[in-house]
Amino acid sequence: MKTILLIPARHASTRYPGKPLAELRQKDGSVKSLIRMTWEAAQQVRGIDAIHVATDDARIRDAAEGFGASVLMTSPEAANGTERCAEALAQVEADLIVNLQGDAPLTPPWFVEALIDRMARDPDAAVATPVLRCDRRTYDMFIEDRKAGRVGGTTAVFDRNLHGLYFSKEVIPWIDPAKVPDPVPVFHHVGVYAYRPDALRAYARWPEGELERREGLEQLRFLENGARVACVEVEARGRVFWELNNPADVPRIEAVLREG
Repeated sequence: MKTILLIPARHASTRYPGKPLAELRQKDGSVKSLIRMTWEAAQQVRGIDAIHVATDDARIRDAAEGFGASVLMTSPEAANGTERCAEALAQVEADLIVNLQGDAPLTPPWFVEALIDRMARDPDAAVATPVLRCDRRTYDMFIEDRKAGRVGGTTAVFDRNLHGLYFSKEVIPWIDPAKVPDPVPVFHHVGVYAYRPDALRAYARWPEGELERREGLEQLRFLENGARVACVEVEARGRVFWELNNPADVPRIEAVLREG
């Protein structure tokens, strides 16, 4: 099974323009761009035959090629990372496509490897994506963002067979603040996907759904069209996971890097 990993990256982010080129200070004091950190994270994943940055922006292309990445140019019309991956698919051949979004440099390799394994074992799954049970620190960051009016990470709910029921930028399910249990029954959706080629091509043909538009979450288009999204529960193994969604996330991620 030929598996390629794509890193979709755009410069014109609504919440954080130029985000892929945002610089983060490393533990040793050096500085690396977000897109470079994500590319380096991708290098650690086993079972990948090729890695490409998919972008529509010459600045991101030049930066990526500068640190040795292969780049596929896509159109500026792509509405989200999944559409950009669907465009890039026309330029490559693959049996499985992994989307490691360019704002997730803290993604451990075993998160991605778990998706590849799930897709190999579940031929009915069109898409697979990781979910991570929140520890109290991560849950508190979710609540802090919502209180501050920031749209931060995404949460997921799924059925007993780990098929996705819904994804939201709200913290779901709701928990009484005075009775937060341990472990916290909230799952952080990790913004990584594995797609079968037919599912990715179908996604590009479907119009934007109402829930997708309201939440701003690309994966809801699959659910709105009846495609099965397999949620794969992963473990942090002591690592802290968080995406760079807003400028406020830069110090959070840099703090994690200092601790690492």
